[in-house]
Amino acid sequence: MTVLIDRTRQKTPGEGPVSVAERQREKARPTGLYKPRTPIYPKLVHGPWRWLKWALLIVMLAIYYVTPWIRWERPGTLPDQAVLVDFDGGRFYFFMIQLWPQEVYFITGLLVMSALALFLVTALFGRLWCGYACPQTVWTDLYIYVERMFEGDRNARMRLDAAPTSFNKLWRKTAKHAVWMGIAFGTGGAWIFYFHDAPQLIRTFWVGTAPMTAYVSCAILTFTTYVFAGHMREQVCTYMCPWPRIQGAMLDDQSFQVTYRYNRGEPRGPHKKAETWVGRGDCIDCNQCVVACPMGIDIRKGAQLECINCGLCIDACDEIMDRVGRQRGLIAYDTDAAVSARCEGRKPQHRLLRPRTVYYGGALALVGGLMVWGLSSREQIVVHALRDRNPAYVLLHDGAVRNGYTLKIANHGFEAAKLEIRYAGVPGAALSNPGHAGTGPLIIKVAPNRVTPIRLFVTAPASEANSGSRDATFEVISDDRTRSIETAFEYGSLSE
Repeated sequence: MTVLIDRTRQKTPGEGPVSVAERQREKARPTGLYKPRTPIYPKLVHGPWRWLKWALLIVMLAIYYVTPWIRWERPGTLPDQAVLVDFDGGRFYFFMIQLWPQEVYFITGLLVMSALALFLVTALFGRLWCGYACPQTVWTDLYIYVERMFEGDRNARMRLDAAPTSFNKLWRKTAKHAVWMGIAFGTGGAWIFYFHDAPQLIRTFWVGTAPMTAYVSCAILTFTTYVFAGHMREQVCTYMCPWPRIQGAMLDDQSFQVTYRYNRGEPRGPHKKAETWVGRGDCIDCNQCVVACPMGIDIRKGAQLECINCGLCIDACDEIMDRVGRQRGLIAYDTDAAVSARCEGRKPQHRLLRPRTVYYGGALALVGGLMVWGLSSREQIVVHALRDRNPAYVLLHDGAVRNGYTLKIANHGFEAAKLEIRYAGVPGAALSNPGHAGTGPLIIKVAPNRVTPIRLFVTAPASEANSGSRDATFEVISDDRTRSIETAFEYGSLSE
């Protein structure tokens, strides 16, 4: 192992050189009520899990930044942005799907599905979400990559932080933070494009005519990305995120997690090339799994709250095993039950189907099925009938009784609809509106993607006059389909 020497600190006569690690410990030594944060310098490792993280990082960042610019043709003046939360128009667009405000239960169902999927994945494979797909993990990985570009890998960064202020240190730190701020601004800027038409907003944003919410949201996302990914990092996962504490209820001894196979590794200790492996474990106590961990933990101490199951310690350990000529997999994705079985000389068994995984999987399938059924069976035309309350009825000069109604017709489709409206339940009743009068059906045309109010009057002849009210029905016919909307007809009192 290479020991970094710090020659910048003044030493007393006879004192040996001070290592950078010792200097870092001195900085982190508590001087008040709370222990200050100990900086973590994760070392770059190479291996399948690191490459998987790179691939997922690129894919997920591409999805986040590119999605607002995808176009999806819609008729008329409707927005052509594929994914758009249109607060002004009261719509949520997701490619061919359009949700109205009263359909927020679909968003609720999507959140429930996401939670159940997270529960299922955690019960099976541990915190894969935290290690590979969580935004905090993705942006922190990106920030660490930028940090390495300007300051080097672990040892170089530690030397730079411990060194006195110089031009070399100043320009590297300044350039790093400038790129960090650029990434943070791009993150906040991409977010606001999901709520406004992206091509239009990017033009108005730079000339100061964009909505104030766009500037405020961009500023908040810029600040939080820069602080969380650049400065707080593992503290967000350990102290701010509730999931590390919730996950304990999802895991059991059959859950796959990043695991140190102590049955192979112990007893551990340094190893020289010519030494025998008899009577000792494969772990040479090199601490490479520790220096590679972005959370700064030692996986050999067992499952810990801070571990995000990113697998970087696996790559670091496998590289050391290759060097010393031992089998890979001293640290691997494994279950506690399997490790215990190996310690006892039994063949390990992995059980993916367990009561909790069956429950989570069944609940996920049920909610997903309900979502698909709800989306596929949605009514394109939705009608609500509102009867006038004041006055409840009008008595005409010839003894006839008239009630007023407002039909609110929501056309959820992208094309205009032609509707035929009838009124049933009151014999001889005449249906009329400002553009139609008579006893026959009313033909109207409603515009697409909006709610159209229709003012209607129903007049019952004097021969049908009666006290109280009578059940009635509006029948709305379109595309050979009849929708019945129950209402009532108010006669009032004959003694009036």
